[in-house]
Amino acid sequence: MTSLPLISVDPDARGRRPAMPPRHLADLDLPGRQALVTELGEPAFRAKQVSNHYFGRLVRDPERMTDLPAATRERLAGTLLPTLLTPVREMACDDGATRKALWRLHDGSLVESVLMGYPDRVTVCISSQAGCGMACPFCATGQAGLTRNLSTAEIVDQAVYLAGVAASGAVAGSPPRLSHVVFMGMGEPLANYARVVAAIRRLVAPAPEGLGLSQRHITVSTVGLVPAIRRLASEDLSVTLALSLHAPDDELRDELVPVNQRWKVSEVLDAAWDYADTTGRRVSIEYAMIKDVNDQPWRADLLGRLLAGKLAHVNLIPLNPTPGSRWDASPKPVEREFVRRLRDAGVSTTVRDTRGREIDGACGQLAAAEDRDSDPRAATA
Repeated sequence: MTSLPLISVDPDARGRRPAMPPRHLADLDLPGRQALVTELGEPAFRAKQVSNHYFGRLVRDPERMTDLPAATRERLAGTLLPTLLTPVREMACDDGATRKALWRLHDGSLVESVLMGYPDRVTVCISSQAGCGMACPFCATGQAGLTRNLSTAEIVDQAVYLAGVAASGAVAGSPPRLSHVVFMGMGEPLANYARVVAAIRRLVAPAPEGLGLSQRHITVSTVGLVPAIRRLASEDLSVTLALSLHAPDDELRDELVPVNQRWKVSEVLDAAWDYADTTGRRVSIEYAMIKDVNDQPWRADLLGRLLAGKLAHVNLIPLNPTPGSRWDASPKPVEREFVRRLRDAGVSTTVRDTRGREIDGACGQLAAAEDRDSDPRAATA
């Protein structure tokens, strides 16, 4: 049986604890920021001013913080707003409506974020870990393995940065304000539980405490860490739970989602239904459609029986194949038959919009390409 990390995965493969990034105001609540500012010999209200710039105005350049004394701007910004994300690549497609960013962190780790503009909303997909330890074989991030957890501020900063992109008007045909955040980027969010929950609280708190998003517009994905799902249900948050199921039967899910070796389909779904009962929020069942692997009609029928009558919605995902992978997307006729059978069973089902294929849109692909480009051995491989 594969040994898998569960809730805390900070140490690297050699047992060393990676150095976390410098402390940032998004790591702290407002009283914590005020305490930090007073340690610098500044009045506590300066923390609120800097926080308003960062969360309220999406500004991080100290020269634009003109309500701060010129003599202290750099010092305050340097302490409260250290650089966490350095852009490596930013790519756009879909006439600019989809933008993918690759970031380098302070220790050289790579993470990705995606901004998606729609006529009625702007959504960002953010990462919670550099890499992922869940080892799902069809996922580019899972193939790369886990580097480390992200800090609360590294998670939040992705959303704040891309909120600034939206506010600049760069996403034509979409509102200028970020409205939705999905934790569906690199990593297993519930394996970095404490920092992800802290990041959610920053995202939903009103400025200057946070970004002021609606809890109901936050989605947290998981491959099925049952204790963490149950813990999340007790947090008094109204976020959507997205369960990456990918197979309705244990035999196949053991292969596609190795954590299923620890918590079987029935246990994971029980935890999801308890989450729905506690929060009143419909669970999103994520299901990647993989050609000749999990797309058989009988699996659609089994999935329909498991979900019928439950507070759930199926989000079918046409697989975005990764370079060199043996996995491919299901043909459209097979996908349509899968949808038909689920709907006939009374299960709400949609197919995810396929965006970003031409910019390595699948999670982890851009980071993997950057690693290949920067590795001198790649030229002779």
